[in-house]
Amino acid sequence: MKLSTLLLSTLLAASLNAADQNASNEPKNVKMEGAGYIKQLGGTLKVELEKHMKADPTGVAAFGFCTAKADEITEEVNQKLPADAKVRRTALKTRNENNNPDATDIAVMESYIQEIEKKTFNSENDIKVVEEGNVTRVYKPLLTAGVCLKCHGQNMSNEINEMIAVSYPKDQAVGFKEGDLRGVIVAEIKKSEEK
Repeated sequence: MKLSTLLLSTLLAASLNAADQNASNEPKNVKMEGAGYIKQLGGTLKVELEKHMKADPTGVAAFGFCTAKADEITEEVNQKLPADAKVRRTALKTRNENNNPDATDIAVMESYIQEIEKKTFNSENDIKVVEEGNVTRVYKPLLTAGVCLKCHGQNMSNEINEMIAVSYPKDQAVGFKEGDLRGVIVAEIKKSEEK
């Protein structure tokens, strides 16, 4: 493990611990607030993906939906949130370059992967809270389900592979197995300034 990754992981662990200890002292439970924002985005995307997969089990329609609408839906959800909050998706292996992770995102996702590998991961609802300066980040893991493998798996159809090559020439989001960490949804909430 690189020294910078080890240092970031240590800082992340301290931040997660401090955030959990401080959560009960906050007037508003930021973890619950962030989870609500995550649910708005994740729920909206999930409903649409399920609808497109039901209409076309090959995954082609769902791929078209994600390519055309996922960023737009993310923006629409963010417009409905308070001015001090935003929500986004990211992954270690991204398809859309707009969703590239930063160092904190990477450390959180690596911690989820370690928990999955050690079999200490409790459930898909395992929420992590990280405090960074004046922002609290709330993370929810996205695990790869069987249906995800149509567009993110190891043996995708030629049609899906061709669509990926055209729409995302720098795609990295393939080769997943069911149960792998696909990525995270992150809610970022600015701390209110004390007067």
